[in-house]
Amino acid sequence: MMLAVLVMVSGCADQDPTVDMGTDEATIGYVLWDGEIASTNVMKVVLEEAGYDVDIIAVDAGAMYQGLADGHFDFITSAWLPQTHKNYWERYGDDIESVAINLEDCRIGLVVPTYVTIDSIEELNDHKEEFGSEIIGIDPGAGIMSTTETAIDEYGLEYDLTSSSSAGMAASLRRSIDSEEWTVVTLWSPHWTFETYELKYLEDPKGTYGEADHVETLARAGLQEDDPRLYEIISRFKWTHDDIQSVMADLADGMSEEDAARKWVDNNPEKVSEWIGTE
Repeated sequence: MMLAVLVMVSGCADQDPTVDMGTDEATIGYVLWDGEIASTNVMKVVLEEAGYDVDIIAVDAGAMYQGLADGHFDFITSAWLPQTHKNYWERYGDDIESVAINLEDCRIGLVVPTYVTIDSIEELNDHKEEFGSEIIGIDPGAGIMSTTETAIDEYGLEYDLTSSSSAGMAASLRRSIDSEEWTVVTLWSPHWTFETYELKYLEDPKGTYGEADHVETLARAGLQEDDPRLYEIISRFKWTHDDIQSVMADLADGMSEEDAARKWVDNNPEKVSEWIGTE
């Protein structure tokens, strides 16, 4: 009995009742697009500076929206609206909350190197041999892939859409450019490849790819009530094409995701302080 009492007293003495033993936590879902890898890792570093324990989980676009609607993710910074992720918003929008636009003027479409001598999607069928009747895409769940499938139907393209990944598409693009071969890929801006190579969007006279999107931060239902501080931080998150491209360029050069995000955060203390709310 004496030993038990001593253990209890020691345990009580070791605890400081003024210290909050809990840890703020946040879970972010994201898709493996270069821009979304950049934004998610930057927000992870920012929230860690704000005292959060952050878990980031990469999924395809459909699972990202479903996970947000089901409450498995607290928020995402990867919603391309109103066009690219339109079908996911229509399906899950009633169960999630729109927080803020974090990036403006984001375009998607079919892209070729500038040495390719066509300028419109309507010209693709006339050059099937040069392109190998293939459009190089990214992960199959991405909104740009479903839009490209629609474009193939609307333009009557005699092409196959090949699924890959963001990294796989970029690697294929690089190989084609190195050998000056014709290639057409699904691409979006901002993207580091536009800084590295001479590229152009193919004109889209039917408007299948729509107007430019914005990238939006979305949250699970109830986050604002459950964690108002976290909600305020993510509602202030907004940056520019130059910001995101700098992180993407470092990633493309082989820097780790954590190091690229940390570099940007260290180089932009005023913006980070504004997001956290400490300026």
